[in-house]
Amino acid sequence: MASQEPHNLNCLTISELEQHAAVRMDKQTRDYYNEGADSGSTLLENSQAYTKYRIRPRVLRDISSIDTSVPLFGARNSIPLGVAPTAMQCLAHPDGEMATARACRKAGIVMGLSSFATTTLEDVAEASGDNPRILQLYLFEEREHSRKLIQRAKEAGYKAVFLTVDTPVLGRRNMEIRNEFKLPKPYTIANFTEDSDSAAAKTVMEGTPSTTDDQKEKTSSSSSNNNNSRTHTPPKGPISFHTHAPNPTLNWSTDIAWLKEQCHPEMQVWIKGIATAEDALLAIHHGLDGLVVSNHGGRQLNGAIATLDALPEIVAVAKGKLPVHVDGGIRHGTDIFKALALGADFVWVGRPVLWGLAYRGQEGMELCLRLLGEEFLRCMGLAGTIKVEDISKDYLVKVDKGGFVSRL
Repeated sequence: MASQEPHNLNCLTISELEQHAAVRMDKQTRDYYNEGADSGSTLLENSQAYTKYRIRPRVLRDISSIDTSVPLFGARNSIPLGVAPTAMQCLAHPDGEMATARACRKAGIVMGLSSFATTTLEDVAEASGDNPRILQLYLFEEREHSRKLIQRAKEAGYKAVFLTVDTPVLGRRNMEIRNEFKLPKPYTIANFTEDSDSAAAKTVMEGTPSTTDDQKEKTSSSSSNNNNSRTHTPPKGPISFHTHAPNPTLNWSTDIAWLKEQCHPEMQVWIKGIATAEDALLAIHHGLDGLVVSNHGGRQLNGAIATLDALPEIVAVAKGKLPVHVDGGIRHGTDIFKALALGADFVWVGRPVLWGLAYRGQEGMELCLRLLGEEFLRCMGLAGTIKVEDISKDYLVKVDKGGFVSRL
């Protein structure tokens, strides 16, 4: 049970890692990474949901040999945790996604790459070596952009595409608006640099207001009528997050079949952003390879259900039919244990790894993953489990508002 690495005495918890990162990031970056939508209540509740549960430890069991690994995408992941796809990691540290890829490779942990990364998917693949990686995808209305990205991911050996489905429109992030967030020089949205020769693309990438964004806003405003309805205008021009990531036309009936056709058999197709049993059943019906219970880190619909609270109803209809992963609010190894006990097969973490990246680049990333891994290992041992598949709801009780506990 002893740690294989010496402790970093300046940073012993994810909470301390967050504090270190806060003083190393500029205000724009810190606000962009840490903010939730509107008042941030869903962001907060994602973490608070874990405090509703307590662990029921079993004793007098031989825990001298604990295996924290799980099978995933044809490999053994060292712990049931992956690094979630988060955009523009070079904002946190100049090495950005390359540092993340190297840290994940060293730790034996799957990496998720955002479509809006500041490093190309090919460079990340090279840095990852044999370590599995997945590509997060926003399916653009102009499908040719997405088709080309998918083809590149297949050629670079990515194991799956995670389609983000909770962004038909973008949530309101007030600090991002107030800061007039822009990607600073010299960074670019690296996977779409084919557009960078145009003047409009350069303004998006180099941090001055884009006329395309202004035009889009004027078009939307002019189409409003007395009923506050709007006529949708598909985005045109160079690709940027604010113009192309939201897709209000995305739907089950046409887009999923097209995406499977583009990805299979080389890459699996998952959806990220499920929060209800009804949509989990639709995912099964449409033959998806897996799903991630997610609310975009509390950055989309404020007031939406916390992911851990959404998990049980989804597990009830999907367990055994397709893999169920969850993200949002995980800050300790015991949180991983609780999510698995509620039926998740795997968890993903986003903000903590960004804090690690901001703290010390690859070294900070490795520290983040080591902290969570050691905490999970210790939790398994103290709870009396030696294999991940042994973790079940029998190890949890739920605490109500009055402080009373009940078995699940």
